[in-house]
Order: sequence, then C-alpha cells, then structure tokens
Amino acid sequence: QVQLVESGGGSVQAGGSLRLSCAAFGSIFAINAMGWYRQAPGKQRELVARISGSTYYADSVKGRYTISRDNAKNTVYLQMNSLKPEDTAVYYCNVVGTSRSSPFVPREYWGQGTQVTVSS
Repeated sequence: QVQLVESGGGSVQAGGSLRLSCAAFGSIFAINAMGWYRQAPGKQRELVARISGSTYYADSVKGRYTISRDNAKNTVYLQMNSLKPEDTAVYYCNVVGTSRSSPFVPREYWGQGTQVTVSS
C-alpha cells in the first residue's frame, strides 16, 4: 500500500507565498516522477509542475513556482511565490512509481488534495 500525504495548503493574500509538500509512505519501491496538478471550480484538472530527470512548468506558473524533490524522504515540494487569485484551486500530488509488492509495474498514485486559496 502506497499513500501520498499532502500538506501546506491554506489561504494567503495575493502576492504571498505558500509551500506545498507531498510525502510518499508505505511500500514504495521506486519513484520515476513526481508532480502537482490543480483543479479550480468549473475547470478541468491541469498539470502545474512535474519533476523527473528534468522539470516542467505550466506557462501560467513559470517564474513563480518551483518544484523540488528530496529522494531520501520520498517527498516533493512546490514553492509558490507571487500568488494570484487565479491560482486558487485544489492541488493534487501525483507520483509515478512502483510498489514493493509490484516492483516492475509502474502506476500512478494521487494525494488527497489540499486547498489553496488566494484572495485579492
């Protein structure tokens, strides 16, 4: 069993900062990639950032968000600066990896989601 636990969400004013974290617990064997998605009310879920051998950022967050990873802790972070009201959404951690019970079959794991609210 692999579980992703997210933390760091909350409410901030426009221009503020927030740091999200996501830690993988349980029978994790190997992690190939970690990333963050977000979904705002009435909108589709979108990929915000991802880190593997390289990093990817959505155009809407480039220059403001930074994704990082601590392999020893199986944790991924999302540093969000210069936040805008448009960033308001539920943020979901996503991990592509394998479990100890199935070390040869990669699959996706999802966090429970954490609310980020940015006020004007």
